[in-house]
Amino acid sequence: MEEVQLEREGSLMPVIDVIPDSVYRNPTWKGLGYFFRDLAIYVGMVVLLVFVTNPLIDVPIEVLTILAVTGLFVVAHDSAHGALFNTKRKNSIVGRLAMLPSWHVFEAWVLGHNRIHHAFTVRQGYDFVWHPVTAQEYADKGRYAKVMHRIEWSWMGTGLYYFLEVWWHKMIAFKPPARWIKLIRRDRIVTLSFIALMALGFGVLGYARTHSIFGALWLVGRVEVIPFVGFCVMIGSVVHVHHVQPDIRWWKRGEWTKFKGQMEGTTVNRVPKGLNFFFHWIMIHTPHHVDMRIPMYNLEKAAKAIESAYPEVVHDTPWRFKDFRNSTRTCKLYDFEQGNWLTYKAARASLASQVA
Repeated sequence: MEEVQLEREGSLMPVIDVIPDSVYRNPTWKGLGYFFRDLAIYVGMVVLLVFVTNPLIDVPIEVLTILAVTGLFVVAHDSAHGALFNTKRKNSIVGRLAMLPSWHVFEAWVLGHNRIHHAFTVRQGYDFVWHPVTAQEYADKGRYAKVMHRIEWSWMGTGLYYFLEVWWHKMIAFKPPARWIKLIRRDRIVTLSFIALMALGFGVLGYARTHSIFGALWLVGRVEVIPFVGFCVMIGSVVHVHHVQPDIRWWKRGEWTKFKGQMEGTTVNRVPKGLNFFFHWIMIHTPHHVDMRIPMYNLEKAAKAIESAYPEVVHDTPWRFKDFRNSTRTCKLYDFEQGNWLTYKAARASLASQVA
């Protein structure tokens, strides 16, 4: 425990040293295998959505489409980290292609996710993903902002949070730093063009089949919009459990270290058997934050090595909906001085006691 305490004060290198070298092997055939498999499922589901009109069959097809988009996104996420392939070019090409169905801008994701979220995980004022506000900051919000906070920090609102705070504000409607403008503008044009061309193509097809604007819009909605909305809901809840739980602490700027952020501020969640077919082990999140170079299919092996060396540090639990729901009820606001989460009721009591 004394060694762990020393490591909490700084570097992740002692943790990285316990990870076996074999975990970093990323043969090209394996990365391409996951990419083309997920792409084939996605294309197959889109074809079924075009030709199947039975509502009873349509729902499971939509669910599988959402899962396929999620799988492709995780492939792109690994490529963005440079983990899936052994060259920047391969990662760049596959990453950009795999991100299109989820409407994500590759270079904007690299900037926000790799360089900010991973660099400053659970650090006050830096990590923007599910960054909590204090009781006083919440009290100073207007009525509309308070209502939005209550929605977005509920289990039903995680998708809305992701859509607004991550996708819209950090990917579409933001001005990048000067050195990133050209790269992000180029990828943004590619992504928006993909969205527009898909909408145009399926809109024309829908109109040709039904001879109505509604028929055209309905096909675009089924093939393009519903999978995107479903993906936002899926990824919003996934990212939430990665870094927001009652026993996960967020740190003040001067107290934060890489060890605290990546080892104590992340989780390992064991999903139901078979779900990793689409999730690609993204819920084995602690080793991914310890070293982004580990390809997704080796995260289990890396987690085993890390947990053997640091059994009392890693948050390793089953992924259960009731735990997710309880976290969203408990973790509303944050007291950075005390280092604990607050409910809205506890926050009001805290502010009242300060006034008294």
